[in-house]
Amino acid sequence: MKTLCLRCYVTGRVQGVGFRYATAEKALGLGVQGYVRNLPDRRVEVLVRGEEKAVGALRNWLWQGPQLAHVNDVHCETLPDREIHGFKID
Repeated sequence: MKTLCLRCYVTGRVQGVGFRYATAEKALGLGVQGYVRNLPDRRVEVLVRGEEKAVGALRNWLWQGPQLAHVNDVHCETLPDREIHGFKID
């Protein structure tokens, strides 16, 4: 099993629409670890680590988000692997 660690920045109408909570629910369902948080510039940051296929599934889901979201862009960068436990909403 190959592990992947990504940091993604999601832009669009992604704050005030339940994006963080929906992301955490999806991440937990996929069995990945990390966090999601709102940024002052109205983007959402997602750090995720897990099995490559599950991380890819979450990355793809970020383009959709919850029902009220409107995602304009998702920019992800691969990070060096690190130990992360659980999935937090910051």
